[in-house]
Amino acid sequence: MAAAAEKGSVAVAFVIKAVAALRRRGVDELPILRAVGIQPHLLGSEHSRVQAAQYSALWLAVASALDDEFFGLDSRRMKVGSFATLCRLCVHAGTLREALGRAIGFFNLLLDDTQLELEQQGDTVRIAITHPTHRALPDQVFAHETLLILLHGVLCWLVGRRLMIREAQFGYTRPQWWREYLAMYSTDLRFAQAQTAICIDAAYLDVPVKQNEKTAREFLRRAPYNIILKYKDERSWALRIRRRLRNTAPESWPNFEQLAGELKLASSTLHRKLEAEGESFQRIKDELRRDMAIHLLAEGEDSVADIAAALGFAETSAFHRAFKQWTGVSPGDYRRVPKRR
Repeated sequence: MAAAAEKGSVAVAFVIKAVAALRRRGVDELPILRAVGIQPHLLGSEHSRVQAAQYSALWLAVASALDDEFFGLDSRRMKVGSFATLCRLCVHAGTLREALGRAIGFFNLLLDDTQLELEQQGDTVRIAITHPTHRALPDQVFAHETLLILLHGVLCWLVGRRLMIREAQFGYTRPQWWREYLAMYSTDLRFAQAQTAICIDAAYLDVPVKQNEKTAREFLRRAPYNIILKYKDERSWALRIRRRLRNTAPESWPNFEQLAGELKLASSTLHRKLEAEGESFQRIKDELRRDMAIHLLAEGEDSVADIAAALGFAETSAFHRAFKQWTGVSPGDYRRVPKRR
């Protein structure tokens, strides 16, 4: 059960965007969706989610079909193998400063319409996205999301830790799936800005690169799954709580007061700390149960009633209601997902 929660899930909005890339090139998405274990009808519910492993497999499949690791979002393709080349290029940098320079230069060489620029102001480094060609992109929001996921993911891996984003700015209005951004980027999210950019502490630039050719091969074997899941903020209270709950069966989870006591905090203090991270105890529990349920329904053979009981629901009907609220479909409909072979 704990392992299931670790796997994570992804909002269906990102699946829809990946599928749109196939449609723009006239590629039939149905065989690809079935091959990666995503039931097509899930795309019709805006609240649906898929396993992170399924989205990772979809990314690879779309990249292979289009020979483009950037989903056809730029007028120039990011050919398959580009990301691997980037990783191998950056492991030979001495510090993150040098690696970041190489990464930005590499992306700017590969892509025409979506570029990166770096500026340092005092103790803050700002990495912004620009559009020098002013061409209309098929999906500018997805282009920004994808580029930042790739860049931030590889930078975190290079230094072996999550690089905290002080502030994330977006050159578009808040999307419906904005809550995903809390895990993807930062709790300080600013929409409708002049540019899309992430701001990090300048002290990170002097952190040494810890990876090498051997670890790059290991990293690339799991990509993009390991980038989708993101490096976790080891200092966050939400992560501590998730880890605590993952190691216990849901029916034995402590209540909030008991948990605060374990963490040697007053309940009000823990509540404030979670609120500052854009989290709540109830949301953490719901997300853990949701991801456990998605994994068990897609991969396991247990009945819906058994899964409901394992997740701590007194009645199967309560699990049905909760799952439909989480994903927009019933557990039975979700289970229609074919197993990947």
